[in-house]
Amino acid sequence: MVIMTISESVILGIMQGLGEFLPISSSGHLIIVPYLFNLKPHSLSFDVALHLGTLCAVGIYFFSDWLKLIKQGFLSLKEGTLAGTSERRLFWFILIATIPGALAGKFLENNAETAFRKPLLVALALGGFALILYLAQKINKGTKSLSDIKLRDAFLIGLAQSLAIFPGISRSGATIASGLFLNLKKEEAVRFSFLLSFPIILGAGILKFKDIIIECQNHAFYFLAGFSVSALFGLLSIHFLLRFIRKYSFNLFIWYRIAVSLLVIIVFILRKG
Repeated sequence: MVIMTISESVILGIMQGLGEFLPISSSGHLIIVPYLFNLKPHSLSFDVALHLGTLCAVGIYFFSDWLKLIKQGFLSLKEGTLAGTSERRLFWFILIATIPGALAGKFLENNAETAFRKPLLVALALGGFALILYLAQKINKGTKSLSDIKLRDAFLIGLAQSLAIFPGISRSGATIASGLFLNLKKEEAVRFSFLLSFPIILGAGILKFKDIIIECQNHAFYFLAGFSVSALFGLLSIHFLLRFIRKYSFNLFIWYRIAVSLLVIIVFILRKG
């Protein structure tokens, strides 16, 4: 079942656009917002349609970056060497870092649609990962830029991204935290997280494209509204975080995650009672 009102599709579009790039978990919010406000249930295909909105956002924002990366990637194949600009290595590092997340999505897809989508589990993941993000920020030395990362670093960040199969962890939160643990500068960890989001979201969109088309036949306007709002707020959140993190820490998002986690747990206890 999908959303049956435009207002609900817009609300979830906003949640996706903000949550995909801010380290607060878009997939978690797409579960707990309907839970908290008793909204109608929606399908995983609608979730993926919202993710395609954020795919457009990151594609537009980093369009010139991806042109350089793809060009250098093809040149490395043509010339048979990674020697040259840092974009050559970065292109292949991003693709390699995408593999763990793609495998997690492939083999845990059924659980992602059922067992992992429990509000209480999402709340625990939100709160628990807030502590991990705090620890990563605390020990980060900020000594590396993207041109300094090695294959091992990229793969470890990719492994962290695979944890996003659990709603509440946050794809951006996991990749940013792992980048901080590996001593990437804050801005560089955020930037790599954003670049890394493109292939994984694209892959999920391709796999679910048939389901999206089928549902769109009867609910096209709701899908379009959610997609458009998600893209708009995705652009805004990318721009905001890149500027915000130059001056401030991740504490705002850490405390937000803890507050939302506690709210969901309290609501869960009251409703059970």
